[in-house]
Formats: sequence, structure tokens, C-alpha cells
Amino acid sequence: MRGRALEDETINLEQKGLFGLLINSFKRFESDEIKHTELKITLPNGTILKTTTDDHGYFKIDAQLEGLSALTNDDGWLSFEVAYDDVNIKRSIQNSNRFPGELLIPGIKAEYGVISDIDDTIIHTGVVSTLKWKVLINSIFKSATSRIPLEGAADFYHKLHRGSSGKHANPIFYVSHSPWNLYRYLEFFLKQNTFPKGPILLRSFKDIFKKKSGDRPQKHIEIINILKAYPKFKFILIGDSGEHDADIYIEIADEFPTQVTAIYLRSVKHRKKMLRIRALFKNYDQIPVLLVESSDEAIEHAREHSFIA
Repeated sequence: MRGRALEDETINLEQKGLFGLLINSFKRFESDEIKHTELKITLPNGTILKTTTDDHGYFKIDAQLEGLSALTNDDGWLSFEVAYDDVNIKRSIQNSNRFPGELLIPGIKAEYGVISDIDDTIIHTGVVSTLKWKVLINSIFKSATSRIPLEGAADFYHKLHRGSSGKHANPIFYVSHSPWNLYRYLEFFLKQNTFPKGPILLRSFKDIFKKKSGDRPQKHIEIINILKAYPKFKFILIGDSGEHDADIYIEIADEFPTQVTAIYLRSVKHRKKMLRIRALFKNYDQIPVLLVESSDEAIEHAREHSFIA
């Protein structure tokens, strides 16, 4: 279970107008963290867990608890409640000290999991643009309601979520290089465009410019954490051909050969990058790999390999 404690900035996710969007972006990245504060998490069965936020307001609970699967809905979601131990903390929701949260526990209905990138995989961001100027424009000057998903992506993900019989509840994890500051923005986008609900795993804004030579990208680390958390699960990895998804996915597939069952990579409009990706997979035959030109093509491929109905 992971989360972050922040002072409420009253950000309107449906904001319109250039000035309003600029103010929203400033609030989003100039967040006021609630540091070193004790939290109480109450589960539906009455179990209480306690944790403390760190220097940047983040908290994480890694605990082995029995019987939680019986408390989830059909898709594996368990609702819980978070509260501050300190009743004087500045709060939102009409000054309530009760904050809802959800935890995904894949159940017996799941036959495999999906780990998907977000940028240029389900939403056009422009990561291959010069100096990534399109990323800045799209993230700062466009609201979540005005962002358009890649055509057919939501339908493809729903088919993967329901699996080979159309009745499964396969978990979908969204993993991105974007900072946690964009969490609510991305969550709203996924819901607005009817993508299957799933955990969104991002990286700390403070670490974006701190990468050392030889360090694995945070996305790489998050994916490995998922595979280790569900060692009996097979996973389909979905990304794009614009950045480093191909390299990360090949390395992970080699490290976890019994768990990675297929790789899908969205093609991007960048000749040099596509040439490199095609060369990378030219003689790769360990698992099915598809460079995706359209969602229809991905759906056909997934159906041929019995991933979807």
C-alpha cells in the first residue's frame, strides 16, 4: 500500500483556459508535503495499520495479512480508510479526517497480468519531440479532459482485462516515468476515457534529475517489484518505441523468462528510433513481440495467441 500526504491545493481537473491551467500546473508541482506524520489505515475487517510519512510526504506499508481476498469486489479491489493521528493537520473534504483508498488484490479469476506504460502508449505526449517540448505543452497547458487517448487503446485494454474467456479479471498496472505530482491528472484521464482501473506507479519528482550512471530507471524497478510480488503470474508488457521501453522489456524478459509472456510496443513517428527498435527485435524469438501500428492490429495478434476472446 502506497500513498502521499499533501495539503489540499483545490486543483480543478476539468479546468479550462490558459491562465487557469498554468496555475494548476504550478500548484501540482509546488506541492506542500505533510512530513513525518503518523497515519492510521483501517481495513474493512477492522484491522488497523500504522505508518509515518517521510521527508516528502510519502508512505508505504508492506505487510503480510491473511483473509484480505475475501473482502474485495469481483475485480479484486479492497477499500480502506486513511486518517491522520494528529487531529490538527490541515485537511480537506469539509475538514474530515477520513480519506478513502483502494488496494488491488488479484483474485482467482485472473489468468495473467498486464503492465503498461502511459506516455505515447495510451496517451499521446510527444516524448520523441525535440527537447520533449510537446511533453511540456501537453502536461502543462492541456487539461486531463482535453487529452485524447490513442485510438482503440481503451477497447484493447478492456479485452486484456477480461482475458481469453471474456470473464476474467486480469489486473492492469500502469507504470510511467512521469512524476507522482501527475497522479490525479493521469487517474482522471484513465477514468474519463474508460480505461480499466488499475494501480498507477510513477516516480518521485526529486529523483528525475538524479539518475546515476548504471542505475536502473524507476520504471524498470517498479516492473521488477510487480513481478516479484506475483511470482506465479505471467505478464504482458506494453510500451512504446520512442524511449527505452524496448530495452527495459527485453532485459526483464531475459531475467524473468517464465513470467513475461508477450511484449507490445506502439510504433512512433521517428525513423531513427523505429530502425533501432526493429533491429533490436530482428532475431528475437523467445516470446511473441509486436510493433503495434494500430490497436486493431494488437487485438488481432492477442486473439491469435489466445490472450483475449
